[in-house]
Amino acid sequence: MARLHTHKRGKSQSTRPIGKRLPDWSKREREEVESLVIDLAKEGYSPSVIGIILRDQYGIPLTKAIVGKKIARVLKDANVTTEMPEDLQNLVKKAVSLSRHLKRHKRDKVNIRSLQLIESKIHRLSEYYKKKGSIPKTWKYKFEMAKLV
Repeated sequence: MARLHTHKRGKSQSTRPIGKRLPDWSKREREEVESLVIDLAKEGYSPSVIGIILRDQYGIPLTKAIVGKKIARVLKDANVTTEMPEDLQNLVKKAVSLSRHLKRHKRDKVNIRSLQLIESKIHRLSEYYKKKGSIPKTWKYKFEMAKLV
């Protein structure tokens, strides 16, 4: 999938494993993988980082092939989710860091436009999560609130 405001693809351009079925060399059980996911989430890792840790350290290519659910669904079923979805939280962090940059460098026109694009993504994504029920209906992006997050 292409990025929203550019003509490029994502950063890593990595590919997922070819098959969605469990590989023959993977010997992990369902309960073991679920407990690993929950333990890593309690240590403070986000779902994407948990997937990377499972891939690199434990040799689990796809959690969905073993458990039958994605990592976010496993965390939701175990009530170990964060208050804000990961992609929205990453956008808010990026906007806060860019706002701090613009306070020091007021004439940086390129990054003024970048901040506008990031904030539009935040608003668009927040509307989706409000409809879905992942964030409260009264949630609104403000720089002062975002600094605290």
